[in-house]
Amino acid sequence: MEPRGTKRGAGKIEVAEPRNKLPRSAPSLPTDPALYSGPFPFYRRPSELGCFSLDAQRQYHGDARALRYYSPPPTNGQGPNFDLRDGYPDRYQPRDEELQEGLDHLLRWLLEHRGQLEGGPGWLAGAIVTWRGHLTKLLTTPYERQDGWQLAASRFQGTLYLSEVETPAARVQRLARPPLLRELMYMGYKFEQYMCADKPGGSPDPSGEVNTNVAFCSVLRSRLGNHPLLFSGEVDCRDPQAPSTQPPTCYVELKTSKEMHSPGQWRSFYRHKLLKWWAQSFLPGVPNVVAGFRNPEGFVCSLKTFPTMEMFEHVRNDRDGWNPSVCMNFCAAFLSFAQNTVVQDDPREQVPEGGAVVLAHGVKHHRSGRHIYTHGEGLCGKQDLGQGKRGSAKRLYADTRPGQPHLTL
Repeated sequence: MEPRGTKRGAGKIEVAEPRNKLPRSAPSLPTDPALYSGPFPFYRRPSELGCFSLDAQRQYHGDARALRYYSPPPTNGQGPNFDLRDGYPDRYQPRDEELQEGLDHLLRWLLEHRGQLEGGPGWLAGAIVTWRGHLTKLLTTPYERQDGWQLAASRFQGTLYLSEVETPAARVQRLARPPLLRELMYMGYKFEQYMCADKPGGSPDPSGEVNTNVAFCSVLRSRLGNHPLLFSGEVDCRDPQAPSTQPPTCYVELKTSKEMHSPGQWRSFYRHKLLKWWAQSFLPGVPNVVAGFRNPEGFVCSLKTFPTMEMFEHVRNDRDGWNPSVCMNFCAAFLSFAQNTVVQDDPREQVPEGGAVVLAHGVKHHRSGRHIYTHGEGLCGKQDLGQGKRGSAKRLYADTRPGQPHLTL
């Protein structure tokens, strides 16, 4: 599976030695886009294995009760004029971001369906299990120059689990989030409320509360290169009028963005925001992103559909644009890097009652403008992967600023 106009190949990715001098004991992986510009790697078309829902109290349910249905406004030549500020903050219940869930919900689904996987539990022993959002960050890393990330990786019964750990810098940013940014986050969820109905053929009800605890998640299987993948991601809605009723091709991603008024603004949008939209939708095989463009007053003035497989066309001839091959090749290289770094199971690991696998022996990854690398020993516990006791863990640290010395955050 590959974007239109890209070439596929199975050639091995050769990674150059990093320019910055690192300790010999610290394996590293450079992130320079030029190193990953080879043919598009093999990516198996994602297939949905199942789903689960999270309710208003963030409780897990192994069904599709939280799934919503795409219900756009009628096309009559006028803008939808959705008021994205309506209900803020009185009808807003944001999720508690202090609660670091790790992989808990995905692990619970996995424990319930482990024996039903195609190929049996043996297939899982060679797979990588993670959230779609973590893979999205990997895809965009070669072009990311501002935000760093940190992942914990742990091997349990042969399976490699990847889960994001909040960096100190990200925590500081989250706690200091300005009111305008909090309102913009609300607007994105409010747009979904205007565009989705509870039943196929129903009408949206924007008068209710916006509760970001509620989520419908698809669980998918794929393969990147020689890495089997099992990952889960939140789905905005299902299109009852889609040409195919088979998930994930019937799913729709909903986004908001500010209005564009100049070629320069569109160019910046294509280079940066569209890259993230592509990565988020390409991984699970979601075919379309529907964007609502808002004016400074917070009203949606227009809607535009961006087919996922055509997004690259907007930057194909832009020398400063992004390339899907670079994104996927880097992701494949990173997964190999993680697999080769975390090679042994921790014999102290166990499957406790309560539904979460304790993943104690792990690796934390932190993204640099130049390299991802290992350094030192530390602790990784329930805040990293799942609920449970702490255990020894290797860590990966790096500076988020290109060209700077590597630092421990």
